Amino acid sequence: MIRGKRPSPGRSRPPFRGGGNRGFIDPKKFINKAVINEQVEDFIPEHSFADFDIDPRLKKNISDKGYATPTPIQDKAIIPVLKDADVVGIANTGTGKTAVFLVPLINKVLLDQNQKILIIAPTRELGIQIDEEFRWFAKNLRVFSACCVGGANINRQIADLSRKHNFVIGTPGRIKDLMGRGLIDLSKFKTLVLDEADRLLDMGFINDTRYMARLLPKPHQTLFFSATFSWEVQALIAEFLNNPVMISVKKQDTAKNVDQDVIKLENGDLKVDVLSRLLKHPDFNKVLIFGRTKHGVEKLSKILSARGFRVESIHGNKSHGQRQRALGLFKESRVQVLVATDLAARGLDIDNVSHVINFDTPNTYEDYIHRIGRTGRADKKGKALTFV
Repeated sequence: MIRGKRPSPGRSRPPFRGGGNRGFIDPKKFINKAVINEQVEDFIPEHSFADFDIDPRLKKNISDKGYATPTPIQDKAIIPVLKDADVVGIANTGTGKTAVFLVPLINKVLLDQNQKILIIAPTRELGIQIDEEFRWFAKNLRVFSACCVGGANINRQIADLSRKHNFVIGTPGRIKDLMGRGLIDLSKFKTLVLDEADRLLDMGFINDTRYMARLLPKPHQTLFFSATFSWEVQALIAEFLNNPVMISVKKQDTAKNVDQDVIKLENGDLKVDVLSRLLKHPDFNKVLIFGRTKHGVEKLSKILSARGFRVESIHGNKSHGQRQRALGLFKESRVQVLVATDLAARGLDIDNVSHVINFDTPNTYEDYIHRIGRTGRADKKGKALTFV
């Protein structure tokens, strides 16, 4: 546990304590030491990417991207997807599940150029990230996508849809908008991917998703990925999938290499003062800070900037371009700190985040799991701290 030091006497800065807590989570759940050596959970894959029955040109792109050994979810799920089965993948964030559906589905198109695939993501950031991954895997294969996410220029998306494309990757609202304009005909799509399906449920997109799924021809292949396996998620699986192959590689709620602790404030401590002291330590070199509200995140970002920190913010009041710029600067380590709402908590793949700090406690423990999943990725150690 980290304790804050009391501010010096005579300071007159107005307190900034962040948002209140709408739901109680036992602070003990925010403390969990990283497991450095856990030999029991060592993973030995059954396959290499070279083993999979896919087009040699696609194998070359996979190799050029630096992929050789599949992750557990890739090792177990790619073959059922190649066999056109419905698949449910339950896995922690950062486990490489995007490749689980992109690799076999690109191969599916290479075998049949008439195939069309719909990939639905809950946020524009995740949709854009999937599209960026797609472009890596599909390089020089003449397989194309249209990325249709809210907040981005719809004219560019309309132009992309007017050209040859086999993949539509997007968010529910924008896809429905383009359907209403007669630009997407789901009767031609024989594959549906629901990525971060639990988040689609949490964000209220499930009715739109249900509507779109009903417009696909029957039978069609459905791939369903989720980081959680609540009863609501199980109900969705029963509704959307037909006799699916169930694959779960979740070993525990939080990544074994994320060291979790709490920051307990003493009487009179100001959260922003304690946070500022932490950020001055050299090991806090790439820090993702979560707040609850758009207003609170923007206010905290401005305070940290005024104190000399290189900081950006992302939240719902930012334009698409502003959010992408902020993410780009953080990914490239041109800023030290990114302050975000839970918008950024799921699906984003940002390398080498040293710390996740929960300035405001999350509403649910599941939200906490997804927040801290932004650090400790790809077998690197990370640190998560929560103010209590």
